[in-house]
Amino acid sequence: MKGVVAVRVISGAAKGRPLKAVPGNNTRPTTDKVKEAIFSMIGPYFDGGAALDLFAGTGGLGIEAWSRGVERVVFVDREKISIDIIRHNVAAAGAERAAEIYRNDAERALKVLAKRSLKFDLVFLDPPYRMTTMDQLMTEMAEKDMLEPDAVVVVEHDAEVDYPEELVSFRQIRQAKYGDTAVTIYEYINNEDSLDRRDSNGDEQ
Repeated sequence: MKGVVAVRVISGAAKGRPLKAVPGNNTRPTTDKVKEAIFSMIGPYFDGGAALDLFAGTGGLGIEAWSRGVERVVFVDREKISIDIIRHNVAAAGAERAAEIYRNDAERALKVLAKRSLKFDLVFLDPPYRMTTMDQLMTEMAEKDMLEPDAVVVVEHDAEVDYPEELVSFRQIRQAKYGDTAVTIYEYINNEDSLDRRDSNGDEQ
């Protein structure tokens, strides 16, 4: 690790607010360059909705989404030090009323959130780079009916790792690489909803 990476809220209601990074080498915050690139691809702004920041780290991605218009954000991380940093950063951004923060493993968190029948319009998956099973978590979210129609899932991962272009219920819409970091973006496709929309449009038989 080449020193502590300075992070901040780039745009929106909390623009310019500095965010603390998690000390040590275990957490790799998304740089401002990559964060700006992500939101230029998926936004850049939002009209409400709910987001899930599942490997939240500093909480920077979820906070940026809130700053740009997302109404509610659930932050999850397994490390206590990360949870403490997320709480600090959420408060620094003024997003306390919009945030739920939980210390839990990703898999257990999904089970808990699914039991509450929560659904998300936007999901950030930015795990430690040694974890390369985000496609499995996406499939689990789809099976648990945790995604709104046309939800967007952002996977940040090692540039040497390739995720498939198509998954059951998902299609890849963008991929970009920034040095040793890659961003792969998927759109959730609810096949039943797609059929319903097509039928309601009165397609000729």
